[in-house]
Amino acid sequence: MIQAVEPWISSDIEKGARWGSEIRDKLEKSKVGIICLTKENLDQPWILFEAGALSRTKDAHVCTFLLDIEYTDVRQPLAQFQHTKFEKKDIRRLVHTINKLLERVDEHPLHEDVLNNAFNQFWPELEKELEEIAKGESEESSKPARTEREILEEILEILRAQESRSYIHESVEKVSGSMPP
Repeated sequence: MIQAVEPWISSDIEKGARWGSEIRDKLEKSKVGIICLTKENLDQPWILFEAGALSRTKDAHVCTFLLDIEYTDVRQPLAQFQHTKFEKKDIRRLVHTINKLLERVDEHPLHEDVLNNAFNQFWPELEKELEEIAKGESEESSKPARTEREILEEILEILRAQESRSYIHESVEKVSGSMPP
């Protein structure tokens, strides 16, 4: 859809290649990465490796695409990224983000009208392919979504960390005498 984008997929690595260094090299040069998250791969170490390598790259965007899962299924550190759901409106926003990033790196972004027309033209085909992938993923996956307990434990962990940071910040301000009235 956007001709200036040169996609690379980690499954394109040649047999026998050292995948870690090849992925690291490609991701260091990337300004945007779409990491497709499914029930099957959500907790896989290689997903975290790829997201981490990309997020360390200056000005890079890590775009997580949720295929057969919901926001609440994603744990930290992947939860910190702005997710894209399998919805036309959200995927359009992702495409527009990628197009805007091209402008930042002095590439050739599409005019907004051209991009919208291309998106509308290719959407039915993309939607069909994504539905087939999602169907295959859900048939293969026996992994359940996160339990309510897991979500509550994560919320508790986040709140405790915030409280701890707040306590430390207040203690430092009191010691330094810069506590506002």
